[in-house]
Amino acid sequence: MSNVAPTAIVDEAAYTAAVELAVSSSAAYYGDGSSTVDDDTYDQLVRAIAAWEAEHPEQVRADSPTGKVAGGAVTGDVPHTRPMLSLDNVFSGEELLKWAEGLERRLGGPVAGWAVEAKLDGLAISARYREGRLVQLVTRGDGLAGEDVSHGIGQIVGLPAELAEPVTVEVRGEVLFTTAQFETANTLRMAHGGTPFANPRSAAAGSLRAKDRPYKVEFTFFGYGALPLAEAGPEGLLALPHTGVMEYVARLGVQTSAAALPGPLGYGDLEGVTARIAEIAAARAELAFGIDGIVIKADGAEDQEKAGLSSRAPRWAIAYKLPADTRTTVLRGVEWAVGRTGIIAPRAVLDPVEIDGVTVTYATLHNPADITRRDLMIGDTVSVKRAGDVIPRVEAPLVQARTGEEQPIAFPETCPRCGGAIDRSQERWRCELGRACNTVASISYAVGRDQLDIEGLGQTRVVQLVEAELIADFADLFALTREQLIGLERMGDTSTDNLLAAIEAAKSRPLSRVFAALGVRGTGRSMSRRIARYFATMDLIRAADVDSVQKVEGIGPEKAVVLVAELTEIAPLIDKLASFGVNMTEPGATPPSAEEETVPEASGLPLAGMSVVVTGGMTGPLESLSRNEMNELIERAGGKASSSVSKKTALVVAGEKAGSKLTKATDLGIPVITPDEFAERVADFLG
Repeated sequence: MSNVAPTAIVDEAAYTAAVELAVSSSAAYYGDGSSTVDDDTYDQLVRAIAAWEAEHPEQVRADSPTGKVAGGAVTGDVPHTRPMLSLDNVFSGEELLKWAEGLERRLGGPVAGWAVEAKLDGLAISARYREGRLVQLVTRGDGLAGEDVSHGIGQIVGLPAELAEPVTVEVRGEVLFTTAQFETANTLRMAHGGTPFANPRSAAAGSLRAKDRPYKVEFTFFGYGALPLAEAGPEGLLALPHTGVMEYVARLGVQTSAAALPGPLGYGDLEGVTARIAEIAAARAELAFGIDGIVIKADGAEDQEKAGLSSRAPRWAIAYKLPADTRTTVLRGVEWAVGRTGIIAPRAVLDPVEIDGVTVTYATLHNPADITRRDLMIGDTVSVKRAGDVIPRVEAPLVQARTGEEQPIAFPETCPRCGGAIDRSQERWRCELGRACNTVASISYAVGRDQLDIEGLGQTRVVQLVEAELIADFADLFALTREQLIGLERMGDTSTDNLLAAIEAAKSRPLSRVFAALGVRGTGRSMSRRIARYFATMDLIRAADVDSVQKVEGIGPEKAVVLVAELTEIAPLIDKLASFGVNMTEPGATPPSAEEETVPEASGLPLAGMSVVVTGGMTGPLESLSRNEMNELIERAGGKASSSVSKKTALVVAGEKAGSKLTKATDLGIPVITPDEFAERVADFLG
């Protein structure tokens, strides 16, 4: 049978094949993460098996994954104090409502309260503490017994070796890799001759089980339950609601599911539950770790006791599964493209696969070094991740699925655009011609809305000007004459005059936009604003050395070296811009040496010293502003624009459909205002 899940099983032979595929896939998934069947496909497979078994109960196989923890694929030799079960799944609001109604019928009345938390994509374990000291870690296994992985003690963030109180207790939760931990673990594994992990979940499971490894890796833990480990365990713990258990565990110093993302755990009705599901789903793409759903529980201990357990799952809890953001497919080829700065970027060509409602046929491969690190080959079965609006990326190959027919990826010997030499000194290869290799892309970027904002200069017009040899870079735009333009196809008197006026207006753009137009590698609009506001003039930027550049927030040693070198490389372009009268200063900014003298003046600005976050859709006077223009407005008014909410955030501007950032601001007690209120506060800086 293929590894594509059937939507329906048509006969007993297909049922047998489906069970065998499900069992082997589950064993690979929970074992070393080598399953070629991704989560979404496996869920479809098990649902098809369950549907067949419901109609043909006399044919149910003993090895069927239905009704078993982990699909019956894993075992262990350390007995659990209480069964450590899986969760049943729902896939829509309608299915959730139906489940909740069934639970209330079982209880004979309404659920007293609900608890809602993210379903973390890791390895379930129980952590056993005796008199406050962590003595044993056990995997879930088959739910009745698990594997001892106590060698991992001391490597897990959020799971302290000692509790704040000397209690004997068992804490249950999820061990996982954050994105950064996963990258580090993969790098270390490959440096020691291993193959790359397919995804963070399999990496965490495989790494935690590994006993004789010549290096150590760091994990993260989030607790989602606790119970007394012995008669001496915390009195009354089993009588607490789930929200109370989590508060107690947090007081002991263990990181709980409540810390995974901001927001309360407890809710009084399903309306609140549904709203929280939407918030968690919206925040998913921004999280530093994987989640594959949301867990909804009856909060009260009495409700949980009355509802009871099935053979594989508690009847008082359910997992609301989110659309898969990671799927497996086949890597069919690699295309190489040259960007506006001359960077040569590889792009994966994939067998089409649907991820979160979008059909994906291409994905990011970053750079040649990344391809080598991940040991990718043409023909590999690969995992592909797409989080929210983020461009899909290839995570890793499933090395265990190789057939021997895979082929190495061929790296270009010369620039794939111009045929020239390639600079391989950095991980990201670059054509030695730099921007000159893709002049049209470089100029089109420079004149865009968030840079010089020259209306009437779309890519078609830029191509026309380049092919007519009227411009070789965007500085040449400022030397264009009316006679040159009006002689071009589809350029009349009005369009010519309008374009010349737009070009003239671009000369007065602030330095931050001029710097952004240069397209220096590693700098976008936000970084360009920071650089311009710190140095105040282009001369000071160009005079800065590597150490000076690192004083700008967000610029580290590696980026500073590239920035200084590239400014030297494009010096003739900057000189040409200055000679045509293009502005080279940032309004309102002062050079670093004069910062102390201007503090009193800056402190009079309405947002002086404030970190401001904008979220949701803007309305009223701000409706037409892009997010970059909002950030510029914030900084003109003395504030600092930020993309994430933290304890350092001073103000949040929340527009229509504001999501997780608004929730986090509310939880942290950060002031929140509407777009209209913000527009009134910064009225003197609008326009």
